[in-house]
Amino acid sequence: MVRASVLRYGHRSVRDYRVTSHCALVARAFGAEGITICGEEDESIRRSIEKVSEKWGGTFSVGFSDSWKNEFKKFRKRRNSAIVHLTMYGIPLQKAIGKIRKFGNIMAVIGSQKVEGAVYGDSDFNVSVTQQPHSEIAALAVFLHELFGGKELERKFPNAKIRIIPKEKGKKVLKGE
Repeated sequence: MVRASVLRYGHRSVRDYRVTSHCALVARAFGAEGITICGEEDESIRRSIEKVSEKWGGTFSVGFSDSWKNEFKKFRKRRNSAIVHLTMYGIPLQKAIGKIRKFGNIMAVIGSQKVEGAVYGDSDFNVSVTQQPHSEIAALAVFLHELFGGKELERKFPNAKIRIIPKEKGKKVLKGE
């Protein structure tokens, strides 16, 4: 079974709050176990995502770091691990995903600001979902979907207080403890 986490590189509180929050929401919904945000510490993001997990179920961690290099070093201590930098300059995802899936622990790296060259050099894979400008949110969603082979779409979130009941028309939401 593959386990995934996300490293958000270069977060700036005022400028990036909404996008970083959406990165965390996508990471959670698409099967990652947590996100580490490198850059300015922003407790409002942690509180927001913890509230989502409390209501919608499951577990998801939000951490902060001031050094991507330290996060890379810590992650490399895990057995069978690979660091995958999502960048439009990398090799196409469809060519790399088979090799990536062979690792048990994956850390997906997504940028916020311009990513320094050392991130490209220190990553095990530099992977693109397209060679066109796009958002890190989209890249993360497509990457996690491919990594988990679509199985994340069937995932059940334990201890959910809110659940959606799929309907062709209208909305049905179950609420309760």
